[in-house]
Formats: sequence, structure tokens, C-alpha cells
Amino acid sequence: MRIIALTGSVAAGKSTVGALFRAWGVALIDADALVRELQQPGEPVFNAIIAAFGRDALDPSGALDRTAMRRRILADPTAKRRLERIVHPAVEQRRRILVDAARARGEQLVIADIPLLFEAADPNAYDGVIVVDAPTSERRRRLMHDRGMSAHDADQLIATQIPAADKRARANWIIDNDGDRATLEARTRAVWDALHR
Repeated sequence: MRIIALTGSVAAGKSTVGALFRAWGVALIDADALVRELQQPGEPVFNAIIAAFGRDALDPSGALDRTAMRRRILADPTAKRRLERIVHPAVEQRRRILVDAARARGEQLVIADIPLLFEAADPNAYDGVIVVDAPTSERRRRLMHDRGMSAHDADQLIATQIPAADKRARANWIIDNDGDRATLEARTRAVWDALHR
């Protein structure tokens, strides 16, 4: 079984590419979905975050206030590292369980969607790396328009990640998302075909 990592800078379109792969029948393990799962009230990761950051990390409903936490870790590198020490090992453990389950089902290919592959994981642990990329100006626009971020928050978030050029240099396949949806789908299909040769 081959395990291919799918990554890209924030708002580049990686989730859209992942959804296409999933629709075409590949087993996809989505790190963002795992994080949301692990951060549900009552989960050990949730409890550890509240122990580390206090009740200020909660929204009025008692769930984790992801927007407040994002602002907090963007403003404070120490807080960011503290959060990563809680979340990343738990996500990696859950990913391994899902990979083992895919292997047991006889899957030939698994795609691991890992937003911070180069920042927080080991790209060499995978059989290949797909990088989804888009111009910085477009990613900034998407963060502000689609996710409601301020210009300041969008710029801060973009600045926390490794530059796209560095990711591209380490990729086996690159999917540029600088056109319309049909263009993105065609480019993703070309990578899909390459993976199945």
C-alpha cells in the first residue's frame, strides 16, 4: 500500500483537491477532520487544551473557540508550540490507526491530507507528496472573503507557514489552483492518473 501526503499552503485549495480524490474512490485521511474530532468536548485533547489555556478557550456553548484560539496562537509563538504539543501527537496516533485500518481493508492507495506536513511532520515518511498551490494574493483574498478573516489575521496566518516555493521544491506532484474549478479538476485528474500508472 502506498501512502501519499497531500498538503499546501493555507487557502490554496487542498481541501477541494482532497474532496475530488475522495469522490473518485481513494481512501483519504483528513488531518483537519481528525483535529475537529479530537477537539470535541469530553475528548482527552479537548481536556488538555482547556487545562493548558483555561476557560477563555471556550465559546459560550462550551465548545472550543477555534477563532479565539487561532488569534491567540498567531500572537504568541509559545502558545502555538504548547497547542501543537497537545494536538499533533494525538492526530498522528489517530492517523496511524486509520492507515492500519486501510491496509487491513486491502486499500492500495491512501492519501493523507496534512496541512502542516512540512511544518510539523516528516514528508519522508510518505511515498510521495502532492502540493496544492495558489498565488499568495489569491490565498489572502480567500481567507478574508471565505473565512471572514481580517487582513491582519490573514497575513499573520500566511506568515506562519513555510513559503510555497519551498514546498513546491520538495513535491513529487504540484497542482496549481490559479484558475477555475474545471481547471483545478483537470489538473487533479492528471495527478490521479499519474498515481494509478
